[in-house]
Amino acid sequence: MTDAIARLLPWTGPEGKPCFLVSDGTGYVSRVADAMEAAQMALAAELLAEARRVLAGRAWTSGELHLLTAELTESLAEVRRVAESRGARLAALGGED
Repeated sequence: MTDAIARLLPWTGPEGKPCFLVSDGTGYVSRVADAMEAAQMALAAELLAEARRVLAGRAWTSGELHLLTAELTESLAEVRRVAESRGARLAALGGED
C-alpha cells in the first residue's frame, strides 16, 4: 500500500474516541465510510430545512425547540467530523500542512 493515508472515520469507537483507517481509499471500509458521510450530510440538509420551517412558523413549543436543538447539535458534530476528515485527506493528497 504505497499511497495509504490515515482517514478519520465518520463514527467513533465504543468510548467515543476517534476511529482512523489507513488505506488507499478503495477498500470496503472506505466505501462504508463514504456512504455514511453521504447519509450524514443528507440528514444535515433535512434538519436544516426542518429548522427553517419550524422557525418560520413562529409557533413552536419549547419541546420542539429542544428536540430540534439536540438533533442539530448531533448533526453539526457529524458534519464537522466529515469536514475534518475530508480536509485532512485533501491536505495529505496535496502535500499541504
